[in-house]
Amino acid sequence: MADRLTQLQDAVNQQADNFCNSIGILQQSAPPSKFPGFDRSGSQTPSQTQHMQEDHAHLFATVIARCAKDIDVLIESLPSDESSTELQLGSLRKLEQENREAGEQLEEAVRRGEALLEQVQAALADIARSQLDMQHPAGDA
Repeated sequence: MADRLTQLQDAVNQQADNFCNSIGILQQSAPPSKFPGFDRSGSQTPSQTQHMQEDHAHLFATVIARCAKDIDVLIESLPSDESSTELQLGSLRKLEQENREAGEQLEEAVRRGEALLEQVQAALADIARSQLDMQHPAGDA
C-alpha cells in the first residue's frame, strides 16, 4: 500500500483526469455554433444531444465530487504541524512496547500450542499402541 502522500498525489492526478475528461465530453457534445458563411449540420437531433449532455454532466459531477471528498479525507489524515518530533518519538515508543507485548503473547500462545500438540501426539501413540496390542495379544505367541 502506498503512503498517504502518494495516495494524495494519485487522487489529485485522478481529479485532473476527471476535469480533462469532462471538458472533452463537453466539447464533443456541445451544439455547434452558427458562423456566417459556414453551415454544418450535426448527425444528432437536439433532444438526443441535450439528453447526453445531462447524463454526462450528472456523471462527471458525481465523480468529481467523490474524488474531492477522497482528497479531503487524505489531507485530513496527514500529520499536522503541531505534531512535533518528540510526540512522534513517543508514539513510536508506545507502538514498540505494544509490539513487544504482542510478541510475548504470541510466543506464549506458541508454547501452549506446542504443549497441546505433544499431548495429542502422546494420546494418539497410546491409541495406536492399544490397537496393536488388541490385534496381537501377548498370549497368542
